Amino acid sequence: MKALESDAPLIVYIDIKSPYAFAAIQPTLALEKALDMRFDWRPLTLDIPSYLGSARKSKGKVVESTRSASQWERIKYGYRDARRYVERQGHMLKGTEKIWDSSIANIGILWVMQNDRDRLGDYLRTVYPPFWRRELDIEDVAVVEASLGQAGIDSTGFAAFQQGEGRAQHDALQSQLHPSGIYGVPTYVFDDTILFGREHLPYVRWHLTGRQGPAPDIAYEIDAMETQPC
Repeated sequence: MKALESDAPLIVYIDIKSPYAFAAIQPTLALEKALDMRFDWRPLTLDIPSYLGSARKSKGKVVESTRSASQWERIKYGYRDARRYVERQGHMLKGTEKIWDSSIANIGILWVMQNDRDRLGDYLRTVYPPFWRRELDIEDVAVVEASLGQAGIDSTGFAAFQQGEGRAQHDALQSQLHPSGIYGVPTYVFDDTILFGREHLPYVRWHLTGRQGPAPDIAYEIDAMETQPC
């Protein structure tokens, strides 16, 4: 798997633990459905401590932190920004109590793409909302397996996959991302073009539908892309 290459018309990079990716899931799935296309969904497991420091909360209070005041302000703004759009979609977004290792849930994306591609949307709708309500332990293999089952996906063999082949695929892909110019989620890739952020969806649609007329501005209305809720 090459970071910038796919047989699909669009590569979509997401991370279960990203609030910005959460806000992008519903409109991106809606675009895929509206255009009757099959995007290539892939995981980008963010290394948050490397650029925003680390922290852990207990009962709403910070008990461990390596973050500067500036980093805390960036985190708070990021949550406020994502929350206003997630709530418009009818979902809840609570700040996390720690920095999660989302790799197992993200390897779940690889599993679904390889074993039951048509249920990818079902899997994302099964994991994103409860995780952001603080109801889903995405570091627990059994929990991720149960989420696959809830989405109607056979999870037989997933535990071994996430330790072996799936882990190898995931790690090999992660090592390519930064050198390829992919740093955050959601990121959309086509023809070596890299677009970071869901605000680029109108441009993505314009490209995928033949580039008719002038390129659009970034604004769009979520209701125009609405699909079944996450």
